[in-house]
Amino acid sequence: MSETATTQDLDSRLEQHRRELTGYCYRMLGSLFEAEDAVQDTMVRAWRAMDKFEGRSSLRSWLYRIATNVCLDMLSAGNRRARPMDLTGPTPVAQAQLTARPELTWLEPAPDGRVLPSVADPAEAAVERESIRLAFMAALQHLPPKQRAVLILREVLAWKASEVAELLETSVASVNSALQRARATLAEAAPAETDTADELDEEQRELLDRYVAAFEGYDMKALTALLHEDATLSMPPYDLWLRGHENIVGWMEGVGSVCRGSRLVPVVANGTPAFAHYHPAEDGDGFTPWALMIMEIEDGKILGINSFLDTPRWFRLFELPMRLPAGS
Repeated sequence: MSETATTQDLDSRLEQHRRELTGYCYRMLGSLFEAEDAVQDTMVRAWRAMDKFEGRSSLRSWLYRIATNVCLDMLSAGNRRARPMDLTGPTPVAQAQLTARPELTWLEPAPDGRVLPSVADPAEAAVERESIRLAFMAALQHLPPKQRAVLILREVLAWKASEVAELLETSVASVNSALQRARATLAEAAPAETDTADELDEEQRELLDRYVAAFEGYDMKALTALLHEDATLSMPPYDLWLRGHENIVGWMEGVGSVCRGSRLVPVVANGTPAFAHYHPAEDGDGFTPWALMIMEIEDGKILGINSFLDTPRWFRLFELPMRLPAGS
């Protein structure tokens, strides 16, 4: 076999694992951009060390070991990404001020197609979507890096304790202890049990259709009827977040009233329903990006609206158009 053919074969074998490794690194790091950098570093390290790979474990397990070490190195600075509600208390709308924090502060959104493998089993697909919900991702950030790795490998990816112990070069007892501590921390963080995206769920489709109609019509009475009483609104990169009907509607009728006349285009992000929010263009020609709006739904109502405002970053990531024509 020629050297070129061997190289192509190795490239192909490595690439087969890129998406699932990206999902793993995304859960570890809380940023898709950092996750993709980590996976690229993993691939380069694997390529350079392939002659030392002795085949005592599978290629997949070996790549996960490299990716874990890359992520642990990246997390050694102690940074943890967060949502606004992890950093401050809710602000009454009368006192609301927009204060931006650096990009590295925030837990970042991700398109499902970049971090979740294609699976045929609907139940397995639902578990995969559950594991990248914003609330669950935020809770993961409370774990020390090694506990985070153990919990993801054991509870999300369903690795055996012995496999995780081999990957981390530790004992099964140590892995089980780390998992127990991680579970306890996660129970204290108590991530909300919000619904994942399900296009076959008629109730969810109807709720989202009603939300689009209320938001695009800027009908605050109709919008309020769709929200839980303790619903939240956040707007990274600003650390402000609001809770409750009165504060959310007060914001939307005040500072947020610039959103009148907007258009929402459905997408899926972090395993949950989401919208690309387009605002009337300043030049009067159609609509331009305003926010990536990730929804949290519970018991048939909206529990959270997470509006990520760095649109040049997010709309490119989600391959969304940077302008909608008039009449959309």
